[in-house]
Amino acid sequence: MQSGFRAGHGCTSATLKVLNDILTAIDKKHYCAAVFIDLAKAFDSVNHHILIGRLNSLGFSNDCLAWFTNYFSDRVQCVKSEGLLSGPLAVSMGVPQGSILGPTLFSVYINEVALAAGESLIHLYADDTILYTSGPSLDTVLTTLQASFNAIQLSFRGLQLLLNTSKTKCMLFNRSLSAPTRLSNITTLDGSDLEYVDNYKYLGVWLDCKLSFQTHIKHLQSKVKSRIGFLFRNKASFTHAAKHTLVKLTILPILDFGDVIYKIASNTLLNKLDAVYHSAIRFVTKAPYTTHHCDLYALVGWPSLHTRRQTHWLHVIYKTLLGKVPPYLSSLVTIASPTCSTRSSRYISLVTPKTNSFFGRLSFQFSAANDWNELQKSLKLETLISLTSFKHQLSEQLTDHCTCT
Repeated sequence: MQSGFRAGHGCTSATLKVLNDILTAIDKKHYCAAVFIDLAKAFDSVNHHILIGRLNSLGFSNDCLAWFTNYFSDRVQCVKSEGLLSGPLAVSMGVPQGSILGPTLFSVYINEVALAAGESLIHLYADDTILYTSGPSLDTVLTTLQASFNAIQLSFRGLQLLLNTSKTKCMLFNRSLSAPTRLSNITTLDGSDLEYVDNYKYLGVWLDCKLSFQTHIKHLQSKVKSRIGFLFRNKASFTHAAKHTLVKLTILPILDFGDVIYKIASNTLLNKLDAVYHSAIRFVTKAPYTTHHCDLYALVGWPSLHTRRQTHWLHVIYKTLLGKVPPYLSSLVTIASPTCSTRSSRYISLVTPKTNSFFGRLSFQFSAANDWNELQKSLKLETLISLTSFKHQLSEQLTDHCTCT
């Protein structure tokens, strides 16, 4: 459950897993609560003696341990400003940030923390940690979460990592069940009460207690509008090619990041992103405000945001089939075994799990299977092909057709 600095892992895969677990719990009409844990200067607080012990427990040879001991010893740092260099300051703790080894060593250092989660679930992205649990009884959920949080804190203390209490928050995901106005407090070992919040930025995506993604889309709107405003104010300075490149490099990445996560938002919210996307295209094309959005897409040669999101989403599903995603995602999908021999039984299909509500149908395990099976009605793959070939076939399937009247 560590997604930081690992090949094939990322913020998106980690958030998809966490979101799947929460939506599945809500689908069962369970309460789900989480603690978003923040550590103070985690990379700078690594104890070298404890880290060497961790490496020793993993079976590193004595020569390797001696090499790492030498790597950590006698390190100094200084500051250079305006040509002036400060005196050296000894560095007795921490892993060198910006180094090749630093992230891997930190992952080794913090790895066993996950074992302390007990009955709760945990996911880590480097030092960003979410601890969450669910159940039919709110009191039981909060009691379990408190017990797990206590154990996690003790584990951090054993590693000499300091909890940042002011930035560690709680959230109760209450999209379908009512909750009391006064919730039982989750407390630190020092007796401080954690703050309950309705919104929290987790790995670059704003999660809200209703899982509406209203806060996230509002932030995306604000960020994109600010950049588009700057571009329009300076449009006389840019050639057409420069405008095209600027939007691709500064606007589209904002809209693309995490789009497979927030795509479950309502169409009303997603349409707000369409508006800023159309503004960006008008900046590139100089098209008047009255130009229809379908014509805008044709002018710049880009698909709609809906098609972009769907394309990225189907790429994730196919990577899951190829085993190119973390096991915690690939384990959520199952290739169906045909019960009888028909023409369609030759096609690769996925088992669609049963759900009880709209929320369950938003989970990764349901929507991945459902959307893949829907795609297979036209794609009709009998064997897995390369990712490149799949992307080529998909691009021929997903095209924008104007249905506006």
